[in-house]
Amino acid sequence: MWSYFYVPAERAAANGAGKRTSLTDGHVMKSMKPREGSQQSSSETKDLVVFDILCDSKCAECFQELWKGDFLFMEGQRPLCLSCADLDHLVYLPRGDTALTRRARKHSALSAVVVRFSRSRGRYERQGVLIEEPALERAEEECRAEPAERRAKRERDRLLRAKQDRDLTALMIERIIKLFPACPPEEARAIAAHTSVRGSGRVGRTSAGRALQEDALTAAVIAAIRHKHTPYDRLGCAVTAAGMHVTPSARRWIV
Repeated sequence: MWSYFYVPAERAAANGAGKRTSLTDGHVMKSMKPREGSQQSSSETKDLVVFDILCDSKCAECFQELWKGDFLFMEGQRPLCLSCADLDHLVYLPRGDTALTRRARKHSALSAVVVRFSRSRGRYERQGVLIEEPALERAEEECRAEPAERRAKRERDRLLRAKQDRDLTALMIERIIKLFPACPPEEARAIAAHTSVRGSGRVGRTSAGRALQEDALTAAVIAAIRHKHTPYDRLGCAVTAAGMHVTPSARRWIV
């Protein structure tokens, strides 16, 4: 699995202090260009990481300007455009269709995960993949040829999950208002909708959160207050200082 350091790659590249930004199966990715006699496994080769940058940068090899929203590859401490990284022949497949992505990656001899830094969550999040165009075309053909029954079942499952998510969010809203009677209904709806997103890893998706346990939902409310009603995001780790600046309206929820 790949993982990331906290410092955004594009920010490090812009500052000239680029930290190595990706790890693959415990090994630092030094370059995506294959070496002669390389014994890399296929999983290591496929787990390249490309950044959807938030800050302007410049390719260290051809000096092309890279603007916000462009793709950048880090070769050690050197930011590269996709052309210099030998990745410009790949096409971008956004996240969203798991079956298409899985099949396309299976058929693509070379692929890269595209990530973007989330300032609100302080980490990189997957946005999609870069894959070879013939692999994408083959994957699309396979998806179109998939039996109608399987597609219908997947659609039923999707609708069922959506209903379950709506029901969970509604129950959370009721529980939050019961625990915090002074919490405005619109705030309770926003907190429940945020913490209950499937696959988000937030407290609302834990077993305690889905069971509507008081500790879990209290944690979700406290997190919402911290981010929306204190200067926590500006103060970073100064949680105590942020807690001293809770807005009066939010303080009434928990008093």
